[in-house]
Amino acid sequence: MANGVKAAWAAGRPVVNGWLAIPSGFSAEVMAQAGFDSLTVDIQHGVQDYMSMIACFQGMQPHGVTPLVRVPWNEPGIIGKCLDGGAKGVICPMVNTEGEARALVAACRYPPKGTRSFGPIRSGIYGAAADTNAANDDVLVIPMIETKTALDNLDAIVSVPGVDAVYIGPSDLSLSLGMDPKQDRQEPEFLAILDRIRETAAKHGVKAGIHTMTGAYTKQMFGRGFNLATIMNDSGLMLTAARAQTAAAKG
Repeated sequence: MANGVKAAWAAGRPVVNGWLAIPSGFSAEVMAQAGFDSLTVDIQHGVQDYMSMIACFQGMQPHGVTPLVRVPWNEPGIIGKCLDGGAKGVICPMVNTEGEARALVAACRYPPKGTRSFGPIRSGIYGAAADTNAANDDVLVIPMIETKTALDNLDAIVSVPGVDAVYIGPSDLSLSLGMDPKQDRQEPEFLAILDRIRETAAKHGVKAGIHTMTGAYTKQMFGRGFNLATIMNDSGLMLTAARAQTAAAKG
């Protein structure tokens, strides 16, 4: 099965991404039927571990969404294991330098393009497991831009061969810039930073994604040229919907 995110980008379509914090194959199965193009299992801040990631991938697999993962850190052991488990893309937090971006690419690619160890125990379900060249071409490498240091090194990060996209973490980026950790910001100065990240990435043929809290802000980001945006997460969406319905019931 081809990487659906890459296929969407090749066709000029933006990608609506979902975020899975709940460690449940059933909730992943439900989210996979909501219209998302891809779903990201969050092992950094979600209540997820490796086995729940596998269950989530199994739950979403029949519905054709692309399985992604946000790993907890830029560490080759967990990155390789998540790829072996079937992730077709790795979103990695706190990538601040060119060297860190190069290390991330190396962990995601088999030799000669990287240092990934061979043992694709589940990833063969999604494609030719033994074809290391195909795997190198298929897997998305997505460093997160979420600090002032990363902004200062942005041009060098997106120049690293093998970086497919960058992903903005607005809360951590806000904190790093001395602001409250908010998302869906509308301040002109913050929107200018978002535009700068997207434009710098595009200059190097790299896509840009961002985390949002609403479909409306996601649409706004697509209007600004972003290629991928995530709408909240599964637990947040559940709570938002539940609060709306209980408020309606109580008047």
